[in-house]
Amino acid sequence: MSNPASTALIRRLTLRQLQIFEAVVRLGGVTRAAEELHLSQPTVSMQLRKLGETLGLALLEQTGRAVRPTAAGREVYTTTREILAGIASLDDLASELRNEVRGELRLSVISTATYFIPHLLGAFVERYPEVVPRLTITNRAEVLERLRANADDLIIMGQVPEAFPVAAHPFIDNRLVVVVPPDHGLVGQQAISLERLVRERFLAREPGSGTRLAVDRLLQEHGLHITPYLELGNAEAIKQGVMAGLGLSVLSRRTLDLELAAGRIALLDVVGFPLVRRWYAVHPKGKKLSLAARTFLAFLLEEGNEMLEAGQG
Repeated sequence: MSNPASTALIRRLTLRQLQIFEAVVRLGGVTRAAEELHLSQPTVSMQLRKLGETLGLALLEQTGRAVRPTAAGREVYTTTREILAGIASLDDLASELRNEVRGELRLSVISTATYFIPHLLGAFVERYPEVVPRLTITNRAEVLERLRANADDLIIMGQVPEAFPVAAHPFIDNRLVVVVPPDHGLVGQQAISLERLVRERFLAREPGSGTRLAVDRLLQEHGLHITPYLELGNAEAIKQGVMAGLGLSVLSRRTLDLELAAGRIALLDVVGFPLVRRWYAVHPKGKKLSLAARTFLAFLLEEGNEMLEAGQG
């Protein structure tokens, strides 16, 4: 039973204020929180001010461009996360009792996965139209930050982090292949050695990317190393560089359908390739997934590979 003080707080404090405060702390600023919540920055600032006045606490402080919680703000943030998690669990329970797959589905994906995840997500939403997808496309470093912050239901990535306790569910193959311009001198040669390959100019992904880690590991196993001619931040930039004759590279086969069909890129027959990895759906270990997230995960595991292999993605 609530006491008079907590009853007064319930009357003055709103869940929206807590949601805004949580987003500002998690994302490190008013601007990013406003974008995520589809609110104006003045609205976010006003609600933060009201929350601080209601609690009688200074919750945030400006550090350079970043907004960070005060000592009191960190305590409030922890409790806020618990309250919002409880609300999400209540909503999920109600959905389960009504046997409805609905609500938000928050996904973060490595940029390379955008060649297939939107197709799978589209098929899933067509089946469950009351699910509202929230898709964030970014690089590996940002995905890892979101994973640590528990900002999403699921993360789609090709290289599972080793330093963070996660549950990782493999659902499709990620075949890495060596790509060159179609007029490259090595096209048509068979069983090209890695020693020969590393003498070429390499266009590489940024340090820390899953593809870069996989290639570096393979070369290290054979006592080899490359110094990239160029480092580029996404698969599209690398494809353009390869087609322009700047060098060769290693890319996921799933990103190359259009270029191969148009004859603008060729694959090399290199010893050790294709380098077969997996795409994983990842979440923090012990995380309780919502009904929408559990259903989407089951969809990926049971139907994802078949749909993509059938040409539906």
